[in-house]
Amino acid sequence: MSQIGAPHGGTCPKSPRSRTLRTVAALTSAVLAVTALAGCSADDETDAAPLAAQDNAPAPRDRVADGGTLRWAVDAAPTTLNAFQADADATTSRIAGAVLPALYTLDQRGRPQLNPDYLESAQVVETEPKQVVLYKLNQQAVWSDGREIGAPDFVAQWRALSGRDTAYWTARNSGYERIEKIERGKNDLEVRVTFAKPYADWQSLFTPLYPKQVMGSPDSFNDGARTALKATAGPFLLKSVDSGSGDVTLTRNPRWWGQAAKLDTVVLKAVPRADRAEALAAGTLDLAEIDRSTADRIALALRDARAGRNGAQAALAHGPGSSITPSKALASWALAHGSDEEKAEEVRAARKKNQEAIARYASAQDTLAKYAVRKSLEPAYTQLSLNGESGPLSDERVRRAVARAINRQELAESVLKPLGLPAQPPGSHLALAGQAAYKDSSDALGGQDTQEARALLADAGWVPGGAVKQPAGTKAGSEAEKAGAEKKKKEKEEAEKAAVESGKPAKSTATAPADAKKKSDDASGDAPSDEGLYIVGDDKPGERRAAPAPVAGGPESATRVLVPAPAAARESAALRARAEALDTRPEALEARPGALDAGTGAAARADARQAAQPDRGMPGAYAPRGTAAPAAVPGAGQALGKDGKALSLRFVLPSGPGSESLRAVGDRIVRMLDAVGIRTEVTKVSDESFFKDHIASGDYDLALYSWPASAFPATDARPIFAKPEPASDGSLMVEQNYSRVGTDRIDQLFDQAAGTLDEEEARELVRQADARIWAAAGSIPLYQRPQLVAARADLVNAGAWGFAAPRYQDIGFKKAETSKGSERNR
Repeated sequence: MSQIGAPHGGTCPKSPRSRTLRTVAALTSAVLAVTALAGCSADDETDAAPLAAQDNAPAPRDRVADGGTLRWAVDAAPTTLNAFQADADATTSRIAGAVLPALYTLDQRGRPQLNPDYLESAQVVETEPKQVVLYKLNQQAVWSDGREIGAPDFVAQWRALSGRDTAYWTARNSGYERIEKIERGKNDLEVRVTFAKPYADWQSLFTPLYPKQVMGSPDSFNDGARTALKATAGPFLLKSVDSGSGDVTLTRNPRWWGQAAKLDTVVLKAVPRADRAEALAAGTLDLAEIDRSTADRIALALRDARAGRNGAQAALAHGPGSSITPSKALASWALAHGSDEEKAEEVRAARKKNQEAIARYASAQDTLAKYAVRKSLEPAYTQLSLNGESGPLSDERVRRAVARAINRQELAESVLKPLGLPAQPPGSHLALAGQAAYKDSSDALGGQDTQEARALLADAGWVPGGAVKQPAGTKAGSEAEKAGAEKKKKEKEEAEKAAVESGKPAKSTATAPADAKKKSDDASGDAPSDEGLYIVGDDKPGERRAAPAPVAGGPESATRVLVPAPAAARESAALRARAEALDTRPEALEARPGALDAGTGAAARADARQAAQPDRGMPGAYAPRGTAAPAAVPGAGQALGKDGKALSLRFVLPSGPGSESLRAVGDRIVRMLDAVGIRTEVTKVSDESFFKDHIASGDYDLALYSWPASAFPATDARPIFAKPEPASDGSLMVEQNYSRVGTDRIDQLFDQAAGTLDEEEARELVRQADARIWAAAGSIPLYQRPQLVAARADLVNAGAWGFAAPRYQDIGFKKAETSKGSERNR
């Protein structure tokens, strides 16, 4: 992801050097039952496999031909080759994976594995008084200039990324700032890294590893690696970057000490996703991530081929020629050869144009039949982000209501089921199924429940008719009570004065006849009445109390029925108790720092005060006036309002050609929210401005975008969910927390997870943090993104890798003698 600006001043990062760079995979929201937590145990879930296996046509190396060129589509030419700069993108990462050392790579379950091409071993050898990691390097590992990979390269990268020298324009320093020193071990092949404080995610460091020629000075770091690399150390070399075409050419590295690359050349071709169907149809690509429409067209071409239809026959069956019937063809021929020359010329031009379209379609279908669609689930999830900085969503009850209105299962099925992929909504913000830290903590928020969503909205004051402004002069709350008291006092004084003048004793309030009291009460507006009053427990499911008759000249009549005032406090407390209950560590049981879970808005502080009040919500108790009871909430679809303002949320979606699926999900969400009375204003913006001008700057209420999963959530996910901090100019410093919702306790759990060397403890702390992220309801994971890849049928060890990193040296084309098996891979 490129550096995101903040033109509106809503995003104020601490510093480019303090942010963790994360790739947004696509420009692509709760009341608790007070019952015990449901769901699988951590042991059950962490041992589970990923929801979908990788699909990359695996083949042993002896069945892969030597040589050949792979044309691989990327979104754009890289703006830099330095993966630690702010404008690094997915193309930068792909190049780095092929030409630079990766000390650890991810396996099929998204777990880091030591890479033997560069390391013989790496382990924590000391924990007291400081953590020390000893790296033993592969003795054959050398840079392309012949120099050994060693301690000087580690030192240069640490100094560049530590954040101590601001002359380095870095995008991240997570982990490097914890290093105290790096030194040579017993020999040149040993590197000792000493940490100033413990760091659980030390395996995330030095990948990719750049040569000291790149990291050694600010100038070489900032500008020297934008278009070229002075040295590399991977199975491929960087040969050229064509600024005109955007093509990046990689060639086999003759100094590579590992298993030799099967391909001679890899050409990364800059082809926007909207143009990939055409490029594939023209046969100019061998491997490309694609959207659903392109995948459908390839599948159609494969069905035609298996049915024995060539491209020309397919064009007549379902292409441009499918609408031509014999009678239409005869009529067209007659007009083209008729006596009306002007009409004949027009028809001949149309016939020629149609024949050309049929020919193009036929050729495209013949070419597309040579590809296979390989599919899996991408290591990323699409979420509904709720901007809690201001407006209705700054109230956590409204955020929970949005979350409870959303049917995540329906949304996941709408995207994944047609593709034949498992449609299970993610249960975690911080890991995906198959990863070690994964546990479904969504119960900390709760599932879809329309009635609960409506009750939450009512408790937050968003009620039917609330958008209608009251007539001028209408008094409410303490102001009305004060006016009533003053009126009674004035009436009493007037009565006493009249009694003195007449010589008769004044009637006291206590001894006055009943009819006089009733008259006085009626006059003062305090007559006993159940108008607008609800007795807790006195309602029945499905029944509604009769509305009082409208008062002439009074405010708009609406049934005002009430629920217990402590409801919101109990819901808030239950959410946190649910999340707190997940923390079973002894130190957590001894001290529950509930105050640290306070959010950033006024609603969170109000809930905290209400939570300290006694529970007055027992059956038979009188609830205060002004809150709506669930029994009185009208049917689905009725708009809600508060203080004369309608409840409406601005839903921002990208408008680009590759975002059709995202917009379809957005349409479903709009209908789900409408069912509980939440109106949405859908705003479609260009892909270029979607993230920079709206998400990062906070110019939205609801938005759909994606985050990638990480093998190191304590490090990589912290800036995404860190509690926003106020800046001196009044804005919020949000790092990458674009929902602007967080708590001190979440931050504390991330810090604890990153600082323990006990792997299971670190995973448990990450799960505790995730439960609280669910309870805060700032981000609602909806579905794991589909990964669709078009690949030439004879291309092996390439496709939809899922979690795993590509092994570039194994990618290639099948040997000729095994080409008969290509049909099986389609």
